Amino acid sequence: MPKKTIQRFLPNPRKIANSKAVRIFGSLGQQANLWHLNRRSASRAFAIGLFVAFLPIPMQMMAAAALAIYFRANLPLSVALVWISNPITMPALFYASYQVGAFLLGRRTEPFLFELSWGWFMASLGSVGPAFVLGCIVLGSLAGLTGFITIRVLWRQAAIKAWRERQRERAAKRRA
Repeated sequence: MPKKTIQRFLPNPRKIANSKAVRIFGSLGQQANLWHLNRRSASRAFAIGLFVAFLPIPMQMMAAAALAIYFRANLPLSVALVWISNPITMPALFYASYQVGAFLLGRRTEPFLFELSWGWFMASLGSVGPAFVLGCIVLGSLAGLTGFITIRVLWRQAAIKAWRERQRERAAKRRA
């Protein structure tokens, strides 16, 4: 069942509750419903976590926590899914976002050499920025929607399978 599978990969709820990303929300982050794992909260959490993972913003975990609180999604799952964009995967995610944004804006992609400086950032913001931000929003939305639908479908299939299994067991008991 998806619930058991998801729970295996979730971090310890106490760890998440004590993180800065959640503590900043005070009692709002401690609401019991934010910590329950069900079809609705899990699918919302996937949508939020995958969307925020594509956003090029600092403190993604806080943004995911805020959205999870607002939309009543599973808080630990929302925060954990943000880590899909990590220092290893971020270059590929952001490059793909830039490519998609440039395509949607009808622009040619510009080769650029990354430089970790404020000057480079400000200079490339005007040329690369709009395509990059648009691509991040589009790919984040697509990833979030895909995650939302996938979890809903998988959860429903698992529930139907478990229900049918219980029906078979009851029928077998009646026959015996």
